[in-house]
Amino acid sequence: MAARRRNQGSDLAARIVVAIPAIVFASLIVYFGGWVFVLGLIALGFVCLGEAFDLLSAGHPVRFAGFVGFAGLLCAARAGGPDAVLGAFAATVPLTFLVALAQPRAGVPGMAVTAFALGWIGIALAHAVLLRDTTHGGGIVADVLVATFAGDTGAYFTGRAFGMRPLAPRISPNKTLEGLIGGIVASVFGAEIAGLYQDWLNGVDALYIGLAVGVAAPLGDLFESYVKRDRGVKDAGRLFGAHGGALDRLDAVLFTAVAGYYVWLALM
Repeated sequence: MAARRRNQGSDLAARIVVAIPAIVFASLIVYFGGWVFVLGLIALGFVCLGEAFDLLSAGHPVRFAGFVGFAGLLCAARAGGPDAVLGAFAATVPLTFLVALAQPRAGVPGMAVTAFALGWIGIALAHAVLLRDTTHGGGIVADVLVATFAGDTGAYFTGRAFGMRPLAPRISPNKTLEGLIGGIVASVFGAEIAGLYQDWLNGVDALYIGLAVGVAAPLGDLFESYVKRDRGVKDAGRLFGAHGGALDRLDAVLFTAVAGYYVWLALM
């Protein structure tokens, strides 16, 4: 028991150390917003996209078209809004085809995995840009992030302490139903606490945001776990050493940014 507590403590300390630079980076780009936010997400997204292409390397993704298309999606979100994002995503199809013509090994599988990665990562982070540009967008992005990471922490500790019933054993054996419930509760709590510092966000709206994030976050986590298990790898990358890559840290955010955007649109 004592050894288990020591392992949990060391794991928590490592998680905190890894999280500090990420929190500082996220805080800065969310605070400044605008094109600073877009450029920050493009830099972060390039890392995520590179990891996704490595995971899907057997399909020979059209990497150049993917990176160009990704940047175009985020710029479209900032400059033109939701309709522009749709148009930019549609434009990635002929772009990928034209680049694939010069990449002999790409073929249809290469174009397919490129579109998959853009839909997974590009559309999600484009929604983060759209959310930041809404009324009180900076605060809402912060709320979504707080609720996401609160839920992750809550699920971790609840699962460790009380986890008995596997949630999805074939995808992620360590996740439990108790951890899921604890994560949802922690997400709601995180959103409510963050909302206390925002006089424009009432408790009921914070509850809706917390619930949406609490449900979307574990789906994002399981989604990435499914991709990794299918590819036979433990981590998507090595950016954070033993704690994996950028995708491993942001898998939940890729789902909660989308959920947060539509819930906030409905509440405005």
